[in-house]
Amino acid sequence: MKFALAQTNPTIGAFSENIQKICNFSEQAKKNGADVVIFPELSICGYPPKDLLERQEFIEDSIKALWELIDKIKGITVICGGISKNNSDVGRPIFNSIFVFKDGKILQRGDKRLLPTYDVFDEARYFAPGQRSSWVKIGEKKIGLSVCEDIWNDKDLFPRHLYPVDPVEELFKEKVDLFINISASPFNLGKPKFRKHLLTHLAQKYRRPFFYINQVGGQDSLIFDGNSMAVDHKGELIAHARDFKEDIIFVDIEKLKGETHPTSSCDEEALLKALSIGLFDYMRRTGFKKIVLGLSGGIDSSVTAVIAVKTLGAENVLGVLMPSPFTSKESIEDAMGLAKNLGIKTIKIPITNIFNAYLKELAPVFKGYPTDTTEENIQARIRGNILMAISNKFGHLVISTGNKSELAVGYCTLYGDLSGGFALICDVPKTMVYKLAYFLNREREIIPHRVLIKPPSAELRPNQKDQDELPPYEIVDTVIHMYLELGASPDEIIAKGLDPDLVKRVIRMIDKSEYKRQQAPFGPRVTSRAFGCGRRYPVAHGYKL
Repeated sequence: MKFALAQTNPTIGAFSENIQKICNFSEQAKKNGADVVIFPELSICGYPPKDLLERQEFIEDSIKALWELIDKIKGITVICGGISKNNSDVGRPIFNSIFVFKDGKILQRGDKRLLPTYDVFDEARYFAPGQRSSWVKIGEKKIGLSVCEDIWNDKDLFPRHLYPVDPVEELFKEKVDLFINISASPFNLGKPKFRKHLLTHLAQKYRRPFFYINQVGGQDSLIFDGNSMAVDHKGELIAHARDFKEDIIFVDIEKLKGETHPTSSCDEEALLKALSIGLFDYMRRTGFKKIVLGLSGGIDSSVTAVIAVKTLGAENVLGVLMPSPFTSKESIEDAMGLAKNLGIKTIKIPITNIFNAYLKELAPVFKGYPTDTTEENIQARIRGNILMAISNKFGHLVISTGNKSELAVGYCTLYGDLSGGFALICDVPKTMVYKLAYFLNREREIIPHRVLIKPPSAELRPNQKDQDELPPYEIVDTVIHMYLELGASPDEIIAKGLDPDLVKRVIRMIDKSEYKRQQAPFGPRVTSRAFGCGRRYPVAHGYKL
């Protein structure tokens, strides 16, 4: 038998579009001689639907779309994810289900048993857990069915069990010949490698092949990378789909041989693809056609502009230069050099006169007080207002350009550089921004070389440098990684050889800045713990580390 693994990019709630996509891939699978075609978790309604699942009409429309799909596809067995009702009077009203159907008939339905509630997940809010693990007979093969988290509870890989049951172990006891897992597993750097390790481990442990089919695309903050794959009973990779792109691969389950398509060769390439698909899908699904961003001549706005042009085309990107009294001639040259290399249109709107008008009107109020960050923030807010005015007038989406390091320690201005509708690199640490810049310049100089080597500066006062107020970004990013992403304590971070005072200072800055982050625009999640969707921290509290 020949199986097709089809990783799709569904749009949440676009039922007609989603089932047509499934029909198209099913036809492609049939033309290539496949007996079975498999799609990701909740591929009918899209993942994650969040509180749309609390609307009865959404549930009814999803179930209706399932039956339309079942009626449309003939001549091939389809395995896909959708919603089903919990007819019991106990628990949540719906299941996150996996359906197997052919020629108008449902052959089997299984319900997701393990419902994650950590990090970006909140599935127990909506779904009831399945009560048993399901399998289906296709030809002579007994196939174990599972949904995403169901394979993430192995006691050898995860010493602390989050759930009392292991669906994989239960299906093995049912003597299945093959495991299939349909998934909507969000991307972060390093996760594709771990998924492969997980599948290899399970295949070797149970001496059975594992087929894994993952969603692809950007949905608000979440990025889905695809990377669908199949491993044989020895844990050897026998098929692999592309990353960050819809794809279909074919596997002969008798010979255990399949297709392997190219994927990213390094973290920088994967990160670029993730940010690009996140921006593209957000624009497409919200109806924006063009973007506008401020060009400062710095590393962050430069990297953001390059990604935007690669994703949307130069004709859909507008750069705005807004020099202040403290903007250097070199920064203006670098911003214009970048714009020329990219071929984008630019507007130059100096803010000196506007800034002076603010100072004049505020002079009586501020009399006797020294100049401080107040005047710096006024400049940032003037720039934010200008970008939002252009957005309002021309319908462009404002892309904010702040990075994760600045957002973490609060080195950003509310209603200033935090203005915008989408924060493209808000989950990219500063040190990774530089790595990404060098990667973007690998074939030709797009970002002027001086941008890569000059000290970062907000240029809001004479001779200002980021490092005047912050520890070196290498230290900031190390603390961010350990404290936020690994959950390490201050003592554990200090034990790595970092200065105790600097570690405690950075942690204080992180915790103190939560109020800013909860008012900031969201953007693509690319690390294991992102602000916003991945970190739910109180703003007002009395706990001090």
